[in-house]
Amino acid sequence: MINPYQNELDIALEAVFQAGNRIMEEYARFQVIANAPADISTQADRLSQNIILDHLHAAFPADALCAEETTEQLSEVSQAGPRVWIVDPIDGTRGFARKNDEFSIMVALVEENRMAVGVVFEPAKVRLTYATSGGGCWKRDQNTTQPAPCRVTTVTDLSKVTLVQSHSRNPDQPSAQVKALQPARVVETYSAGIKLAMVARGEADIYLNTYQAFHDWDICAGHILVEEAGGRVTGLGGQELRYGLPGAWQRHGVLASNGRLHETAVEALASTPADG
Repeated sequence: MINPYQNELDIALEAVFQAGNRIMEEYARFQVIANAPADISTQADRLSQNIILDHLHAAFPADALCAEETTEQLSEVSQAGPRVWIVDPIDGTRGFARKNDEFSIMVALVEENRMAVGVVFEPAKVRLTYATSGGGCWKRDQNTTQPAPCRVTTVTDLSKVTLVQSHSRNPDQPSAQVKALQPARVVETYSAGIKLAMVARGEADIYLNTYQAFHDWDICAGHILVEEAGGRVTGLGGQELRYGLPGAWQRHGVLASNGRLHETAVEALASTPADG
């Protein structure tokens, strides 16, 4: 079957590989910031974004670009349109700053408000996960040349779930949401891209994000991975997640699952408050 988004996928992969090489040069000489705040931004973020946007814009000059870092380059192009590339140049910058390898590069294409392409690349671990609409989700790790398909897990019992979430302030004090779900195991890592890729790859059953406000670039690329691998992604209350709204805001949290667990998880979360 011909993939209608093969060209866009190829260009996106070229962009993330170029950015990944540059990021790892910066990473090698970066001085650890042990107490890096959640909103930290580094020179590597801006370098990565410039590389990615330059590559995408050269290939698709009519497409809009939406990205995390405020740069002169971004201000010179349309940021909304029928086709929008959504870019997080380093997702999980705290992982980069703390040099624990927990960061990714995320690139997505949304066409007519529908997800078309998603790429999540973890340059420090050389893990690549990507998907196109109707084309499935695939992975290539450690420079392997042949992709392997990704499928979500088949777990149906919340008590057997592996849940992945952001690093908590105190792992010994689970949030109200985790208490409601009562998973068998909790894994913590930086980068929503990594967490969504873990669900798509079948390495976790549920990803939970209880933030009340974040942006399209935080989740868009990972969202399509999960859905093309057979899973489901919604807001915490089961809301449909839409991309390209004013300010690129997302305000419903994120629940990503293998699909089989989704309604049960939504019901379990219904009585819990959202975190700030």
